[in-house]
Amino acid sequence: MNSVFKLIEIVGTSSDSYEEAINNAINKASQSLKAISWFEVVEQRGAVKDGKVVEYQVIIKVGFKLVD
Repeated sequence: MNSVFKLIEIVGTSSDSYEEAINNAINKASQSLKAISWFEVVEQRGAVKDGKVVEYQVIIKVGFKLVD
């Protein structure tokens, strides 16, 4: 069986961790995209305020199957 996938790039954030930022991005994307098959972390970065990390940010590519 042949399949076709689409790849998009999204950004997830969290005040706690990179892992939670990834989960937040996937959970939100899953609300509108069905058949998500994989993700790839493209970039990790964060925001700093007063010398402390206040936000973790990830850019991820998400692959999902196109359905009829």
